[in-house]
Amino acid sequence: MIDKNKLSLPGVSENRDEIDLGRVWGSLVDAKWLILAITLFFIIIAIVYSLFATPVYRADAVVQVEKAAGTSLISTISSMLPDSEPASATEIALIESRMVLGKAIDDLHLEYDVQRNYFPVFGHGFAALTGNDDDVVTISDFSMPKSSIDMPFTLTVTGAKSYTLSNEQGEVLKGTVGSRATGKGYSLLISELKSKEGREFTLVKHPLLSVYNNIYGVLQVADAGKDTGVINLSYDDTNAQKAADVLNSIVDNYQLQNVNRKTEEAQKSLSFLAEQLPSVRSKLDADEDKLNAYRRANDSVDMSLEAKSTLDTLVQLEGQLNELTFKESDISKLYTKQHPAYKALMEKRRVLENEKDELNKKVSQLPETQQQILRLTRDVEVGQQVYMQMLNRQQELKIAEASTVGNVRIIDPAMTRLAPVKPKKIIITLLAAIFGAMLASAFVLARKAMHKGIESPEQIESLGINVYASVPLSKWQQEKDRVLAANGGGKNRSENLLALGNPTDMALEAIRSLRTSLHFAMMEAKNNILMISGVSPSIGKSFISANLAAILAQAGQRVLLIDADMRKGYMHTLLDSSDGNKGLSQILSGSLPINEAIHPVKKMENLSVISRGQIPPNPSELLMNKRFSDLLEWANQHYDIVLVDTPPILAVTDAAICGRSCGTSLLVARFEETTAKEVEVSIRRFEQNGVDIKGVILNVVVPRAASQYGNGGYGYYQYQYGNAKK
Repeated sequence: MIDKNKLSLPGVSENRDEIDLGRVWGSLVDAKWLILAITLFFIIIAIVYSLFATPVYRADAVVQVEKAAGTSLISTISSMLPDSEPASATEIALIESRMVLGKAIDDLHLEYDVQRNYFPVFGHGFAALTGNDDDVVTISDFSMPKSSIDMPFTLTVTGAKSYTLSNEQGEVLKGTVGSRATGKGYSLLISELKSKEGREFTLVKHPLLSVYNNIYGVLQVADAGKDTGVINLSYDDTNAQKAADVLNSIVDNYQLQNVNRKTEEAQKSLSFLAEQLPSVRSKLDADEDKLNAYRRANDSVDMSLEAKSTLDTLVQLEGQLNELTFKESDISKLYTKQHPAYKALMEKRRVLENEKDELNKKVSQLPETQQQILRLTRDVEVGQQVYMQMLNRQQELKIAEASTVGNVRIIDPAMTRLAPVKPKKIIITLLAAIFGAMLASAFVLARKAMHKGIESPEQIESLGINVYASVPLSKWQQEKDRVLAANGGGKNRSENLLALGNPTDMALEAIRSLRTSLHFAMMEAKNNILMISGVSPSIGKSFISANLAAILAQAGQRVLLIDADMRKGYMHTLLDSSDGNKGLSQILSGSLPINEAIHPVKKMENLSVISRGQIPPNPSELLMNKRFSDLLEWANQHYDIVLVDTPPILAVTDAAICGRSCGTSLLVARFEETTAKEVEVSIRRFEQNGVDIKGVILNVVVPRAASQYGNGGYGYYQYQYGNAKK
C-alpha cells in the first residue's frame, strides 16, 4: 500500500514549482529530431517563399540644398538674420508634398496601374526566375465615368498591336496600340504594348490621392547629416525601371519647383521696381526744378562749408533710412515685430532718426536762405541716390532672373540597385529557422507540461511504491511486431516471443532481475500465485506476463500461465498453445475440465497455459464463481508458480476479483504514458477490494536526456554484457 509518510528519494524535487533547467534541456534533446524536422520545414518554406516571392527593387538618389544665393532684396539683411542654412525638415516636407509628388504622378501616369495576371502566390516569382516577366504596357490616357474609378478592368492582348478591354459586364473597348479607342463612355490610349497574345492584365485607374498616399508610404527621404544640406531619397517598386523613373521624376520636379520659386521671387521684385521707378523719377525731376528755381530767385546762393558738411551727412542718413525701409518691407514677410531681427532693424532706424533730428536742429540755426538751399539740395541728392539704387537693383534682378538655377543641386540621379532589396533571403531563412526552432521547442515543452507520464522509477517510488523492474524497450520485439502487423498478423506468434527469439535482449535481462526479486518477495506470500495487472490497456502487460513465464520455465520451474483477460486476451496466439476456444471461460462455466483446458507451450518445457477460452458475456461474474478459486488452489498444488494475466484495473474490475486469491500482485505501468496519478488510483482501487499491490513494473523504458540532465534525477543506464565475438 501507499506510504503517505514515506520521504521522496534523493533527487526528487521537494519544490514542484522550481524550474529544472537541466530537465528542460534534456526534454529538448530528447525531441531533437522533431525540433530539427519542424525547423527544416520552416526553412524550406522560407526558401520557397524567397525564390518565388515578387522581388522589390530600390532606386536611390542624392540632392543637395545649398545656401540661398540672395537674389531678392531680403538677401541684403543676412547679417542681421540667423544662419540661413536650409532646414532639412522643410525641404523634406516639400519633397513629400502633393505639389511635387502629384506632378510626378501626372508626368508618369502613375494613376494607371497595370498588373499581369499571374498564378496566385508563386506566379510572379516563378516568372521572374524564368525571365518571363518582361511585359510592357504603357497607358497614356484612360478616361472613364467617375463611378468606374478604382474598379478593375481586364486588358487582353489579342495580337501584336491589338487588345480588348472588359469588365464584369463584358467587353468595353477594342483598340490598337497608338490609337485612341473610345466607346460606352470610355477612352483609352495605349502608347506601348509588348506582350504575348492571350495574356491578361488587370488595369485600374486609382484616385490621385490614393496614388499619392501609396507613393508617400514607399518613398524614403532622410537628411544625410546635420548641417550638411544633403538629402538621401529612395523608392521601392516591383519594377526596377519604374522605381528609377518615379524617383527621377520626383527629384526633377523638386528641383524645378525650387528654380520656379526663385524666378518668381525675382519677377515680383522687378515688377515692384518697375512700378516705383516712374514716380521716383518724377519726384526727382520736381525736386531739381525747385532747387534751380530757388537758385535763380536768390542769385545762385552758395552754401557755406558747414552747411555742405551737414548736407552730406543728412544725405547719407536718408540713404541709410531708405535702405532700412526696403529691409523692413522684406523682413516683415518673414517675422513679426517681436522677432529679434525685426527689433534690431527698428533699433537701427531709431538711432539714425535721432542723428537726423540732431542735424535738423543744426540746420535750423543757419540763416533762412542757407536752410532753404540746404533742404532743396538734400531732396535732390537723396532722390538721385534712391533712383540710382533702384536702377542698379533692377539690373541685378534681371541678371539674376536670367541666370536663376535655384539652390537645389542633384548630386546623384536615381539609379536602381542591381539586386532586389526584398525579399531578404538570408534574413528570412534565418528568421524562419529561429522561429521554427522556437515553435518546435515551445511545442515540445508544452506537450511535456501537459503530458504527465512517468519518466523515471523515482516518480513511482516517491509515492511509497516499490519498483520491481524497469523493462527497457526491446527494439527487436518492436521490429518483429511491426513486420507482423504489416503482414496482417496471424496465429503463430511464438517465434516472435522475445524469450525465444532474442534471449540476450536487455528487456529480458530486466525481467530476469524481476524473477530474482520475486523469488524473495513471494517467500512470505500465502501461495505461489502471481497476478500481473495493468493500469490501462496497451501498456505491455501480456508481454511481461508471457516473457516472465518463459524465463521462470527456463529456470526449471513448472509454470502455469492463466490468461484471465477473457475479453481481449491473446496468450493462445502469442504462445501458439491452442486456438483459444478452450480455456478459462469454459472452466468457470463448468463445461470443460481443468486438465483439458491446460495446453503445453511448444518449444518451451515446463510452461503450460490456460487461454481465455470463448469470450463470455459476463467475465466478471464468472471470476466471482467458486470454480475460479478452486482452479487457483488446484494450480497452486500442481505447479511451482502460477501467473495470472488480468485485464487493466482502471478499465474493468476483473483484476480486483482475481487479486483476492493471489498471494502476490504486481502492477504494470508504461513509461511516459501512464501517469503517477493513474498508478495511485489503481493501487487505491485494489486496496478497496482487499488486494495488496507488492510493487510496480515500469515497462517500455526509453533512455531520455531529460532524466540524465535533471537535477538530482537518474536516468536508465543500459549495459551489454556477453561473450565477445571474434
